[in-house]
Amino acid sequence: MNPPALTIGITTRNRPEAIARAVASLGFAADLEPEILIFDDGSTPPAEVMPAPGLRLRVVREPSSPGYIVGRNRLMREARTAFVLLLDDDTRMVSADAVHRALAVMRADAGVAAVAFAQAEADGTPWPAAMQPAATTTSGVVASYIGFAHLLRRDVFLSLGGYREAFVFYGEEKDYCLRLIEAGYRTIFLPDALISHLPDPAGRDPRRYLRFVSRNDCLASVLNDPLPRALYMVPARLALYLHMRRSMRISDPGGLAWLLGEVSRVAFQCVRRGDRRPVSWRTVRRWRSLRRNPEPYACGS
Repeated sequence: MNPPALTIGITTRNRPEAIARAVASLGFAADLEPEILIFDDGSTPPAEVMPAPGLRLRVVREPSSPGYIVGRNRLMREARTAFVLLLDDDTRMVSADAVHRALAVMRADAGVAAVAFAQAEADGTPWPAAMQPAATTTSGVVASYIGFAHLLRRDVFLSLGGYREAFVFYGEEKDYCLRLIEAGYRTIFLPDALISHLPDPAGRDPRRYLRFVSRNDCLASVLNDPLPRALYMVPARLALYLHMRRSMRISDPGGLAWLLGEVSRVAFQCVRRGDRRPVSWRTVRRWRSLRRNPEPYACGS
């Protein structure tokens, strides 16, 4: 085999059927001769995955279950290629076109550090616009991608320190994309680059989701926002937790106390390590602008 042109990395934990389907679908990308890396986040029993015919596959195991964010960072370090496609284990490739189009953007434009894919059903039918990285039907510069499937420029990722492992679960994509904007890079959404996302209920906990969404939004503000903004955004995020808890009808006794304790504890540790690197007000304004109105993008422009 030739040296791989692409690394495809997938994190998994206790979803043997999902990871088997995801890996089997990668046969669509066989012409790229990718290396497939699987991060087994402490599955019991350990994940056993067979590669699609003609594809090379390697499993990286971590019995301590540090979480998928740690796993994604590990996959990016282990990769040997300039571009890395990161997938959830409940995804399925529906054609090679999505990956080829994303790679074409990356190769043509050094200012693009991430490409966002569109979520689709098993048959390739796109999910509603409200559930996509942006509500646009044409290629555009967007604020961030959805972590289920994204293509990254490896050297940029490593130079910016990768995902913040203190987040543990959820929110790492938005944090990273904000730092990309600060560094002068762009995230591009290709609404016709479809990858199936078939959410697996295994391991999903609405209360855990709510807690970590709120926790990490607060941490992101502490670590990234200019100080005046952080002083009002953190209380606003705490209030949003209460609103989401009511609207989602989630029973979470002690949740607010947990949230206050976690934000205080982790924020102190991160600031002490020097992880607080506030972005400029210009970056904040651009982030907010792109969330409202993605900018049209033509490949290489």
